[in-house]
Amino acid sequence: MRSVLTDGFLRSAGSPAHGRTEISDLRCPGLVLRITANGIKSWSYRYRDKAAGRIARATIGQYPAVGLAAARARANAMRQEVAEGGSPADRKRGSLASASLFGALAARYLAEHSRRHKRSHAADERNLRKHVLPRWQHRPYASIKRADVIELVEGLVAQGKNTLANRVQALVSSIFSFAIDAVLIEHNPCARLRKRGVENVGRRVLSDAEIKLLWNDSTEPPRARQLLLGLRLALLTGARVGEVTGLCRSEIDGIADAARAAWIIPGTRTKNGRDHLIPLPALSRDVVLDLLGMIEPSEKYLFPTASQRRRGPVQSTSLSRAMRYFGARLHGDGIQAPAYLLDDEDWVVPLRSQRSSS
Repeated sequence: MRSVLTDGFLRSAGSPAHGRTEISDLRCPGLVLRITANGIKSWSYRYRDKAAGRIARATIGQYPAVGLAAARARANAMRQEVAEGGSPADRKRGSLASASLFGALAARYLAEHSRRHKRSHAADERNLRKHVLPRWQHRPYASIKRADVIELVEGLVAQGKNTLANRVQALVSSIFSFAIDAVLIEHNPCARLRKRGVENVGRRVLSDAEIKLLWNDSTEPPRARQLLLGLRLALLTGARVGEVTGLCRSEIDGIADAARAAWIIPGTRTKNGRDHLIPLPALSRDVVLDLLGMIEPSEKYLFPTASQRRRGPVQSTSLSRAMRYFGARLHGDGIQAPAYLLDDEDWVVPLRSQRSSS
């Protein structure tokens, strides 16, 4: 059946007694309205697929959610796509298939959860890119089973990366929990899966001899020395590496007076969300003064990034890399360093015991 479709016609068009009725729009070649016996009205675009040598159909949507004008606009766009050698139906099928892959699920997790709610979203992105996506990116997420997760995690444990293995397992579990909340799957393959890596968190601190070597290190050039000063400040204050690298002028109070010099970290940068005051006695104050003397008077941050693409402070991983470099020097100086000291993924900055998060 063919007709010039109008809004009035669409509202009044009745359902067939059985089966379905299809009405082609004379004002938009290829646009078809389908009406079923249940009264459901839907749009589609019908065209000849030259590559397949047959008539193909691409769905557009249901009426009235997609009105007449919108349906014609989408049909016209599809007609242009066909004229350029494309196939709307194949493209839509490809999009649906891509949406079912783990890579698409991971992208949704980062956009809709990690970047919105987690300060550690950068770590999520890094671990996905380096350790998960190379194996699962093009795999349907519904096909990933518990054994696949164990295989992935055990591969990291076998490399001696126990802490990283647990972080990756937690990340994968969070992604599948997100998929459950989004009504994409019903079960999390990581549910009740115990951590497989044995961690020694918080047990390794620098010895007195190591602290002496760190303190007397004369690292050059200035950029490297700046990070060495950051390690010293973390040692003296017990501040977290992210708090140290994000240090800015406005957080330093009374630095000219040795008796009242202090560092006030705003709640927006602390783990518990509350302002944190750290007194700066002589050694800490000297480190801060050295840092101030290494930057331009107009510079906001005491550890500014050298990147031309991104303004602001260096990333907290800069201190972790500096600590890794120092660990290598310790090893070279005859002090036995644990194996994980030289591991990019597991090494943090446990100079001395860190303050609690309370």
